Amino acid sequence: MKIETKSYQVARLPKTSESETVSIIQEAESKLSGLTGQAITLIAYSKSEEGDSHA
Repeated sequence: MKIETKSYQVARLPKTSESETVSIIQEAESKLSGLTGQAITLIAYSKSEEGDSHA
């Protein structure tokens, strides 16, 4: 994996269903790919009750 920055920001999505959230992420990937000319994969994490994160 190539990471271009040493910092990151967490984007909060509106409360939506899982399928709507996936659609938002896929749309963002498509727009970013169009801007950069490269394939983009965004990774989403959610906080569990135990405080762990998972993809």
